Amino acid sequence: MALGKYCPILQVVGYQNSGKTTLMEKLISRAAQVGLRAASIKHHGHGGAPSYELPSKDSLRHYEAGAVVSSVEGGGTLQLRAKMDDLNLEEMLRFYQFFSIDVIFVEGYKRESYPKVVLLRDEQDLSILDSLTNVQCIISHVQLDQKLVQNYKVFQLNEDHLYIDFLMEVVNKDGVI
Repeated sequence: MALGKYCPILQVVGYQNSGKTTLMEKLISRAAQVGLRAASIKHHGHGGAPSYELPSKDSLRHYEAGAVVSSVEGGGTLQLRAKMDDLNLEEMLRFYQFFSIDVIFVEGYKRESYPKVVLLRDEQDLSILDSLTNVQCIISHVQLDQKLVQNYKVFQLNEDHLYIDFLMEVVNKDGVI
């Protein structure tokens, strides 16, 4: 993302162990396959800062999937070894401008309003939808009662050939990548 260049952002959200990192890997890999410079930002949602001794497994998985830059943020620490007070997603996105990125995939930050995909493990996870905005689709581990998700595009977890294509269209909706 060159300075001033539009860069699409897609959030991947869901509860712990819902498949967020695996989906991030698939999206980053597809982006790299089509020649896009993808980046990732992971929110360390377990409280506190990520460990300095152990690099984030998830951001390493993002990098190995093809991200040109990947990071994890939590407790005011961005694991690029940059210490900053009151880090927020907007500041990190501005920082990423210097890496000439084409697309940014964000894992977590449920309260932000970027286009997002929601992963659901079961119907009990549906309550997450009450607090989210800009949901592009749901990916579910189980069949959901259609009445409960009638306002959303829904994919099953095993339909990755369908939802990866759909999500790549979402990030390229303005035809800029």
